[in-house]
Amino acid sequence: MSKSDSYVSFQSVQKSYDGETLVVKDLNLDAHRGEFLTMLGPSGSGKTTCLMMLAGFETVTHGEIILDGTSINNVPPHKRNIGMVFQNYALFPHMTVNENLAFPLQVRKMSKSAIEDHVKKVLDLVQLGAFGNRRPMQLSGGQQQRVAVARALVFEPKLVLMDEPLGALDKQLREQMQYEIKHIHENLEVTVVYVTHDQSEALTMSNRIAVFDDGIIQQLAAPDVLYEKPENAFVAQFIGENNTLFGKVIGLDGDICTVEVEGGEKLKALSVNIQGVGFETMISLRPERVTVNPESGQCSSTVTGKVKELIYLGDHIRSRMNVCGHDDFIVKIPNSADHAQLQPGDTVQVGWKAEDARALDVPVS
Repeated sequence: MSKSDSYVSFQSVQKSYDGETLVVKDLNLDAHRGEFLTMLGPSGSGKTTCLMMLAGFETVTHGEIILDGTSINNVPPHKRNIGMVFQNYALFPHMTVNENLAFPLQVRKMSKSAIEDHVKKVLDLVQLGAFGNRRPMQLSGGQQQRVAVARALVFEPKLVLMDEPLGALDKQLREQMQYEIKHIHENLEVTVVYVTHDQSEALTMSNRIAVFDDGIIQQLAAPDVLYEKPENAFVAQFIGENNTLFGKVIGLDGDICTVEVEGGEKLKALSVNIQGVGFETMISLRPERVTVNPESGQCSSTVTGKVKELIYLGDHIRSRMNVCGHDDFIVKIPNSADHAQLQPGDTVQVGWKAEDARALDVPVS
C-alpha cells in the first residue's frame, strides 16, 4: 500500500517514563485505512505503551503520531474520536446495556431518535439485540465483552483500539470472540489496532502483525510470512512452535549454508540472518516441516532421531525425539497408517528440506 493509504502513522516515536530508559525506541509504524494491525509481544515490550500514546492516555517523549494526516500529539483523548476496548470491559455497572451504549452518543449531543437507532444497530451487530435492558452483571463474560465492543463502535469511529480485550475469557470463549471481532472488522471496514501477547490470537485475526521486543519492532508482516519466514531468532521462537539447533556455519553456497551442529552432523539451511562462515548460528525449523523416514533424496538434511514420547492429538501425533543431542526436538506426524507402528524408544531417520530450515542469529541469553 502507498503512504497515502496510511491512516495511523508513528514517526520516530520514543517514550520514556523516567527521562533515561526508553520503553519505545524510535518507532516508525503505519496502520493502513481499514486494516487490522496487531501489536504482539511479551510483557514489557512496549506494545501497550504505543497503544496508550495513540489513545492519548500517555504523552509522546519524542516524535509524532499522525491520524488521518493530522498530528494528534497535543489533541486530548476525548477529541481523537477513537473507540477503545479494554480487557476489564470498563462498563458502567449501574447502567443498562442500552444506557452504556447511549452514553458516548449523549456526550456527542446526538438526538434521542438518532441514539436509539445507533444503539439498536450496534446491538444487532454483536448479536445482543434482546439484552438492551440488562445490566452488565446480568451478562456472561463473553456478552459483556461484546457490549464493550459495541460501545467502541456505536459512535462510528474510523479507528478502534483494543488492549488485550479477550484476556479475561476462557479458552473456548476467547477463540469464539476472535472470529466475531474479525467478522465485525470485515463488515465495517474500520481500522483496528489490537494489542495482545497471545500469538495464536494475533495469527487468527490480523492483516499484519508487528512483533515487539524491548521497545523495538522485530518484524512487521502478514501472519503467514511471520510464521513461515521469521527474520530473527526472537520472532522464530515467539511465533508458533519451533525447533532450534545451534552450530557453526562452515560453508556458504548462494542462499544455502552448511552448519555443523553438536555431534558433528552437517546440516543444510537457508541463510537468513547470519554473520558468515566461521560464526555461530541458530537453525529454526517448524515441527510440521520434518519428515520421518524420508525417501532417498527427498530431504537435504537427514539425521537419526530417537523417539522419547508420543502424544496422540487426533489429526496428528506429536513426537518428542532426541535429535543431534537435543531431547526436545518436536515432530508433528500426520495421523496416517504409515506411522501407526511408531513406539517410544524407536530409532528413526528424520529429514527436512534446506529451505525449511532457517539459519538465524543466536539469541542473547
